[in-house]
Amino acid sequence: MDILWKSIIGGVLTAIIVWLSKRGNILPGILPLFPTFALIALYMVGMKGDAGGFRQASYAGMKTIPAYLAFLVTCYLSIEKVGFRIALVFGLVAWLVTALVFFLGPKYF
Repeated sequence: MDILWKSIIGGVLTAIIVWLSKRGNILPGILPLFPTFALIALYMVGMKGDAGGFRQASYAGMKTIPAYLAFLVTCYLSIEKVGFRIALVFGLVAWLVTALVFFLGPKYF
C-alpha cells in the first residue's frame, strides 16, 4: 500500500509541474525543490524508529545538493550554446560527476 500512495504523490506532483510549465517558467523551476521524495524517504526511514538511520539518510540527502546545483548551473550556462536537450545531457553529466566526487571521493582522497 505504501508504494501506491508514493506513486500517486509522485504522479500528481509531475502533473502539477507539467501544468504549471504551460503557464509560466518560474513555478516549474521552483516546485521540484519541494522535498517530496526526501519527505517520503525520511518518513519511511523514521518509521523504523532508528534516529541514527534517520540522520544518516538526512546527511546523504545533503550530499546531493552540490550535484543538483552543478546540474542547474551547467544547464543555465550551456543553453545559449546548445539546444535544451543537449543542455540537459550536459547537466546530467555534471550531476553524475559531482555526485560521484561527493559520495566516492572521501574513500579515495
